Amino acid sequence: REEEVEELREEEVEKLREEEVEELREEEVEKLREEEVEELREEEVEELREEELEKLREEEVEELREEEVEELREEEVEELREEEVEKLREEEVEELREEEVEKLREEEVEELREEEGKQQKNLERKKQKNLERKKQ
Repeated sequence: REEEVEELREEEVEKLREEEVEELREEEVEKLREEEVEELREEEVEELREEELEKLREEEVEELREEEVEELREEEVEELREEEVEKLREEEVEELREEEVEKLREEEVEELREEEGKQQKNLERKKQKNLERKKQ
């Protein structure tokens, strides 16, 4: 009987050991699953961070492109303004030249008229003198 009891005890102890080993295995498996889940979460978080960083980089690049395009537009507008100002200056200079030429022509015409008037008066004086001489 003692042997049976001892054998039963040993079986019970063996059974308990097996259960304990099984529990330890299950705990280890659960721990590994949790670690794997945590690792996957960390990887997912890292991927999300990288995606967010890439998105931010792309947004920044787009913003820089837009700024560059705006600067180029502003430069082009300024260049066009400068060209327009230069064109207007040239037109104004040309108008002033034309006005000066016209003024000089008018002065020359006036001088010629005055000269013609003087010559006409001289001719009339000469005629008058000739007439007076003939009468004498």
